[in-house]
Amino acid sequence: MTANFNFMGFRRPALAISAVLILASLACLFTRGLNLGIDFTGGNVIQADFESRPDVAKVREVVSGVVAQEAMIQNFGEKGIIIRTNEDTEESREQVVSVLQKSFPDMTVTGFEKVGPVVGGELRRQAFIGVSIALVAILIYITLRFQFRFAVVSVIPLVHDVIVALGFFSVTQMEISSSFIAAILTIVGYSLNNTIIILDRVRENWRDLGRDGIVTLVNRSVNQTLARTINTTLTTLLPVIALCVWGGPVLQSFSYAMLVGIIAGTWSSMFVATGFLIEWWLARPEKK
Repeated sequence: MTANFNFMGFRRPALAISAVLILASLACLFTRGLNLGIDFTGGNVIQADFESRPDVAKVREVVSGVVAQEAMIQNFGEKGIIIRTNEDTEESREQVVSVLQKSFPDMTVTGFEKVGPVVGGELRRQAFIGVSIALVAILIYITLRFQFRFAVVSVIPLVHDVIVALGFFSVTQMEISSSFIAAILTIVGYSLNNTIIILDRVRENWRDLGRDGIVTLVNRSVNQTLARTINTTLTTLLPVIALCVWGGPVLQSFSYAMLVGIIAGTWSSMFVATGFLIEWWLARPEKK
């Protein structure tokens, strides 16, 4: 039995909520910026060996007292640990080594170096070009497969979801690593898939436009795909929530970006894409 909720009766408040979220996110991005990790900024890398290697969490706790941003720490070899910090000064490196030697007297520094950003300006530029080309390709494909209006309203949620995710990280000042880029690209794919499922059902019901009107037609389409939307969202959210709870600091930027993106993507596919389609049609209906 198909659900019969009046989702589209809520479309204008939903669009207003999304507009507020986007404006607030942009305001935070311009005023607070993002807390970029070592992958974006560069920093110091310290390699140390221990007679009895301590737990990574204990090392992170010790280092956190002398670095402004959370360090990336990983095991290396049988007895080694690598510590990456955002600060690239010699003074900062000496402070880290000093507190480690006080807490772990058996520690021996075996190497250190100053590194540049992994995600440099050239990589960011290439990523921007790649995403732009992908969006243009999506517009062309959906225009040919459906119609131009469907193409435009399917891209709008993608922009919405990315800005909301960036705004969340700007507000929380959670550190962003290179895995954040992977999460953003995954969010774009997830959101587009959800939107296309709904718009495809709208296309199938399009023959009833004259009888039902655009609002009823789109609302029925959203209800017909509701079970699939809920199932997809829940089955994706459960492992992401597990990553947020147990994934640790290394996966933090990826897991929380995915969490925000999935929620925003479900919202935007149900209300933003459909809401824009309805308002556009009501303002400028096609002449038959």
